[in-house]
Amino acid sequence: MPKDGAGMLEECKALSNETRLAILDWLKDPDVHFPGAEGGDAGVCVGLIQRRAGCSVSTISAHLAILQRAGFLRATRRGQWIHYRRDEDRIRAFTERLHRDL
Repeated sequence: MPKDGAGMLEECKALSNETRLAILDWLKDPDVHFPGAEGGDAGVCVGLIQRRAGCSVSTISAHLAILQRAGFLRATRRGQWIHYRRDEDRIRAFTERLHRDL
């Protein structure tokens, strides 16, 4: 197994949930999926993601934390709100490594 095999396994686990995949898809084009969101470069606030997903706050927070630990999301605090956006470089590196190693 490659040196970073454990990291890749964690990344794959993060993607093994329908809601987490949907979150990444929504954040790919936030203007379409979260019209009127005012996060700008900071991303989309947790409340909007939670409403769209139809999950409890604690459930959506857990999903976002898993995606962030895997490196797929970046979080920015603005006042009392946390905004999330995709880390495109990290996602690209993951897909390239997945393609190369498999």
